[in-house]
Amino acid sequence: MTDTIPADFQMLDERFRYCNGDFVVERLHTGSRKTEGPAYFPAGRYLVWSDIPNDRMLRWDETTGAVGVFRHSSGHANGNTVDREGRLVTCEQGNRRVTRTEHDGTVTVLADRYQGKRLNSPNDVVVRADGSVWFTDPIYGIHSDYEGNKGDSEFGGDCYVFRLDPATGDLRVVADDFCRPNGLAFSPDERQLYIADTRQEPSHIRVFDVTDDGSLAGGRIFCTCDNGRFDGLRVDDAGRVWAAAHDGVHCFDVDGTLIGKLLLPEHVANLTFGGPKLNHLFITAGTSVYSLRVTVNGARYPAGSAQ
Repeated sequence: MTDTIPADFQMLDERFRYCNGDFVVERLHTGSRKTEGPAYFPAGRYLVWSDIPNDRMLRWDETTGAVGVFRHSSGHANGNTVDREGRLVTCEQGNRRVTRTEHDGTVTVLADRYQGKRLNSPNDVVVRADGSVWFTDPIYGIHSDYEGNKGDSEFGGDCYVFRLDPATGDLRVVADDFCRPNGLAFSPDERQLYIADTRQEPSHIRVFDVTDDGSLAGGRIFCTCDNGRFDGLRVDDAGRVWAAAHDGVHCFDVDGTLIGKLLLPEHVANLTFGGPKLNHLFITAGTSVYSLRVTVNGARYPAGSAQ
């Protein structure tokens, strides 16, 4: 059973005038400890997300509205995405690894070590059209037992952004100068990668050029956060960046200008575009999951890839 709240769109720039949607925001579920990592599966018309401290993943069925447990234990899963083959890719903070759930339900470990050292606690993940898996690896899952398993960083506290080639198993660092790398998303043509740094002061998003060999160049600050800290990111088909922040979802135009917000009553952790037209916005925030139809569409990435 869902309940609703008024949709509170805040226009800060004329360019946000037509970026709106439903008059109400639906709350699909509440009662979690900390929601994260929404991933929409169009073939099944369902949404999966993480409830990190409760060590579980939940599933919402679009056709019935029913919510149930998708996986428990989940390895204190955080970020999730859907790869170009329609498979779930998950950052398991507690298990310090990135996994892929195959179509038959078996779980394949994609990455758990770099140069023989255990990963910190993979946080968020996206998949590029070439099949490469890009993920951030801060220390939130090993800092305490609340969101994972307390432990030591085998990288001396360094927090990297990684690129994995699942076909070869090649794992490499593509960025090593972040304090706490978090959400990430590609531009519609996948030639740029946006990455949030949660613990910088102020929290900001940087933008990198993706080179032909799969490395990153540049890394200028794209925008800064004016309310709390950035977390998850998504990009729409016009190249605008939608970012999770403490007061809601912030929308930035391609030049980095904050043009508007969707305000919500709980701290927003992550978001994703779903539905057949990618105009159904799903938001994980605090203890709840929210959704609404919007007048923008999520980016459709090349070669059927998904984020």
